[in-house]
Amino acid sequence: PQPLRLHVPEPTGRPGHATDFSYLHLSPAGAVRRPAIDATPASTADLAFTLVRVLDDDGRAVGPWAPPEDLPLLRRGLRAMMRTRAFDAKMLIAQRQKKISFYMQCLGEEAIANAHALALAPGDMCFPTYRQQGLLLARDDVSMVELMCQLLSNERDPIRGRQLPVMYSYKRAGFFSIAGNLATQFIQAVGWGMASAIKGDTKIASAWIGDGATAESDFHTALTFAHVYRAPVILNVVNNQWA
Repeated sequence: PQPLRLHVPEPTGRPGHATDFSYLHLSPAGAVRRPAIDATPASTADLAFTLVRVLDDDGRAVGPWAPPEDLPLLRRGLRAMMRTRAFDAKMLIAQRQKKISFYMQCLGEEAIANAHALALAPGDMCFPTYRQQGLLLARDDVSMVELMCQLLSNERDPIRGRQLPVMYSYKRAGFFSIAGNLATQFIQAVGWGMASAIKGDTKIASAWIGDGATAESDFHTALTFAHVYRAPVILNVVNNQWA
């Protein structure tokens, strides 16, 4: 008999280094179908093995997933992304100058939070990680000064110094308190969504997790409860290529 061998996967590249994506079979922009909003999970299985690509090589939105053209909304989204990137750049400099203890950027992920903020309705609850500050920066009722004061833990910090930097908490903005422990927010979001359904409310929950944190048991527990109870929750897995 052949001796057993253990497969230890290695990434083809790390952020900042060249990598080989030739093994990926990517669909052309606009080629992937868009199922009906009330489609059964089984009928969408093929979408798990492809890439829903909306923007073509010229930056044009094409195909069934392209939203209707809404210039004011597009400008608002672009402004939110630029605002988020500028905020990140300034706060990272402050961290490097030792004015704050640490800072987590959402560089390259701005649209994930900004677009989501524009899609959710008032009263919906977000359970973010520490890379979704765009959820707050896309809103007009959350001051950048308040976010900076939270990072500095000064006398104008809305949380009065009870949280670490970047771990914002905004009840009025539907932004659940960030926890330093990975993946805890996933199962919390499912529970919040279940409670909303039990009360007969119309509000949903939305949670974020990084690809590395999906190794935590909270991730699998959240998926199980969300599936069994059909919880009104959006579970976002963000692959930032670190894990």
